[in-house]
Amino acid sequence: MSDKDLIDLTEVAPAEVGEVDLYQRRERIYTRKVEGFFQKIRLYTGWPLLLGYYLLPWLTWDGRQAILFDLPERKFHILGLTFWPQDFPMLAFLLIIAAYMLFAVTTFAGRIWCGYTCPQTVWTTMFMWWEQKTEGSRNQRIKLDKSPMSLEKFRKKFLKHAGWLFIGLTTGVTFVGYFYGIRELLTDLIFAQAGGWAYFWTQFFTFATYINAGWMREQVCKYMCPYARFQSVMFDQDTLIVSYDKTRGEARGSRKRKADPKELGLGDCIDCELCVQVCPTGIDIRDGLQYECIGCALCIDACDSVMEKMDYDKGLVRYTSERELDGGGKTHWMRPRIIGYIVVLCVMVGVFSYNMVYRVPLELTIIRDRNQLYVTTDSGAIDNIYTLQLVNMDPDMHEFEISISGLEGAEIIGETHHTLDGGEVRSISLRIRMEPGMLDKPSTGFDFTAQATDADALNIVHESRFVKPL
Repeated sequence: MSDKDLIDLTEVAPAEVGEVDLYQRRERIYTRKVEGFFQKIRLYTGWPLLLGYYLLPWLTWDGRQAILFDLPERKFHILGLTFWPQDFPMLAFLLIIAAYMLFAVTTFAGRIWCGYTCPQTVWTTMFMWWEQKTEGSRNQRIKLDKSPMSLEKFRKKFLKHAGWLFIGLTTGVTFVGYFYGIRELLTDLIFAQAGGWAYFWTQFFTFATYINAGWMREQVCKYMCPYARFQSVMFDQDTLIVSYDKTRGEARGSRKRKADPKELGLGDCIDCELCVQVCPTGIDIRDGLQYECIGCALCIDACDSVMEKMDYDKGLVRYTSERELDGGGKTHWMRPRIIGYIVVLCVMVGVFSYNMVYRVPLELTIIRDRNQLYVTTDSGAIDNIYTLQLVNMDPDMHEFEISISGLEGAEIIGETHHTLDGGEVRSISLRIRMEPGMLDKPSTGFDFTAQATDADALNIVHESRFVKPL
């Protein structure tokens, strides 16, 4: 190939394409405080979640912590229910339901999960609130960071970071308390009696909260959270998104309050950039839908406050759909995708609820003797040896009777009556004896049954097989 065949990319590349530094330094975002209708909604959704997170470990239920994930004992207590590792399929099913709910909500109303209830958003909002309390308004914080170090600046920075670390510490202690026992953990930490892992995880979640909500903030939403990347797959023309009405807002320009924008050839946007100053991810909503937008509606409240002062109609920045924004008509609320999500969710929730209501807190595992398929006795009878593992997942003590069905004339050799405490695991060895003439096949299926003598509903059946010589 000669030099004449080579193409100079600088001649054909669009003018707006320039050199992009993938490792460019992050520009710090100074958010401005704003109040409004949607921020009240965020307040009503955020604080209950925070209070629930911090207070739930302190509730008691039947003399124990109401919500406790006891890993050493392999018991997971949620209010009056106790779950075991054997119940993990139900947890997986519950997570699938939660994922479908998130998909449905995203298809309908965009990223309202991110803007109103995501822990990263809630904790970041709390950190920003404390930052405003200690360092002042947006302009005051910018001025403070540009000023040289002084005693006053040190005092404000110290108070800010001390508050952040305190919030992080309470978050870390509370999180570990869900697994350790919050009262025991707090006592052990204060008197330096906790184990090494308790200290490690408490410090880990303390600094994770401090770094994520205090320092990284929007970086978590933009680069670490996968939800921002695949949300566009769930969007359609009728999904509610935070949007700027270009038809009404352009052309932008400043003007006096009483001036007629039409006479000046301007739209309703006065180019105050307040929508940019309040955005926690630092985007300009007027540039269109961007994956960084978390749907928090701060820009809506900011813009509405300006429109109100200018005596313009609110809604220049608003929740709307692409269809409505482009003049394609009203938003279609009930559409095939939404209906499909609702139907699937109803079926899944129904199945999960049924399994929860009729869940038997009992586990029975049958293990045949792998060394000998059968044993022939001196009298000519055939023995099969089984090891039963019975788990009483109920918190109360129960007496169990083990029986078999499906083998006429079979004899059980071994102890069949057992008393198990709540949460006890019992290994039981049994022999099943049969006369060869009573079996017409080399392998015959039958059932083991464990029945609580003091609770009719507490029973479980497990299938096994009896083997005789060919």
